Amino acid sequence: MKGMDAASVRFGAHEPAQRVIVHVSDTHFLDGNRPLGGTYDTASNLQRTLAAIENLAVRPDALVFTGDLTDLGEPAAYAALKAAVEPLAERLGAQVVWVAGNHDERPELHRSLLGEAPTQAPVTGVHDLRGLRLIALDTSVPGWHHGDLDDAQVEWLREVLAEPAPHGTLLAMHHPPLPSHLPLFDILELRHQQALADAIRDTDVRGILAGHLHYSTHGMFAGVEVSVAAATCYTMNLARPAVQVNGMDAGQSFHLVHVYDDTITHAVVPVVDAPTGDFFNEEWVARMAALTPAQRLEAFSRKPPR
Repeated sequence: MKGMDAASVRFGAHEPAQRVIVHVSDTHFLDGNRPLGGTYDTASNLQRTLAAIENLAVRPDALVFTGDLTDLGEPAAYAALKAAVEPLAERLGAQVVWVAGNHDERPELHRSLLGEAPTQAPVTGVHDLRGLRLIALDTSVPGWHHGDLDDAQVEWLREVLAEPAPHGTLLAMHHPPLPSHLPLFDILELRHQQALADAIRDTDVRGILAGHLHYSTHGMFAGVEVSVAAATCYTMNLARPAVQVNGMDAGQSFHLVHVYDDTITHAVVPVVDAPTGDFFNEEWVARMAALTPAQRLEAFSRKPPR
């Protein structure tokens, strides 16, 4: 069983995941890789993230970037981001899904990343991940940092969701429809959330991927789980009192999303250089796979006598 795919080995109750998605957020690229806020090297931080993704040795169905792709909407910043991400996506055989955030500029995102005519139209799309539908929504409001969805986009979403997908639907958006304990983020939250709730309730929507907050969190909205990925550029130091929370060049991560028949998991993958043990490996998994279920329990689950 040398070289076996550990993800294909099932020792427990669940079959292997149907689909795998890598969820990344808030890259905030700048033209010429100028330090963001005079401090953060966004290109280097993203490269470390992309290297960690490739090191997973998985072939995800999609790489989903949930907004604030650039900090100022500059053409060269979009070009640099595209040049960094697309070669990895090609090597992995994964789709790239770009989602607009409040720091993005719709016309340039359309032109530079999607190869479309520049327009202020919302950046939306429907992506088929082998029967799992991923819908990109645009919660950006031109000229502002808070989020919203206009009536036309909500109606479009209703029309798309009217026909269920074979394996259900995920939404990808920038502003999460969740509360934040940070008072400054209340100002910049998604407006008119009830309209979105009404549009997705009792549909095949199984989850929402979002960003914007620069820290990982999750919650429920209209009966659907919302998973917020932290940023690659910098994260918020939540170890401070809420009114004193600021950014730090640490804690960057991405989410590894596994879509099963009956559930979806969102694993936070830290991008860190840290000593790591080497007890578990392919040989260990192969040894366990060669045992009966009872033998596996005896070998790994039973506590040694005291």
